[in-house]
Amino acid sequence: MTPEQLPPEPLTPVLEAVRAAGMATVSLDLSGVRDKAAFMERCARALDLPEWFGRNWDALADCLTDLGAASAAPGRLLAVTAWQEYAEAAPQEWIVAQEVFTDAVEYARERGTGLEIVLALGTRS
Repeated sequence: MTPEQLPPEPLTPVLEAVRAAGMATVSLDLSGVRDKAAFMERCARALDLPEWFGRNWDALADCLTDLGAASAAPGRLLAVTAWQEYAEAAPQEWIVAQEVFTDAVEYARERGTGLEIVLALGTRS
């Protein structure tokens, strides 16, 4: 899914409002992801991460902290959908992923680069 495509409800109205405010949006669809390797690959594709992305937690953290700064938009919203299967299949990895997301958002807020990450709670249709 490209950054310009909208995921299914319920995030569509949110993403449309965010775009109307001038922010960029990226969708990270984790459908079918059950392990770290698949999670990292999905992140690499969805976020269009650089070739040097090492597909590990530290590399993901580095890339996420660059997302807001690399955007011409005043901020970026990363919408994570269909994450529940991964969280259930690999709960410890999902905890680490959430910590990486949280740290990246806090880093962006401290520097004013405008990265926000939301987790969709609904199921995909």
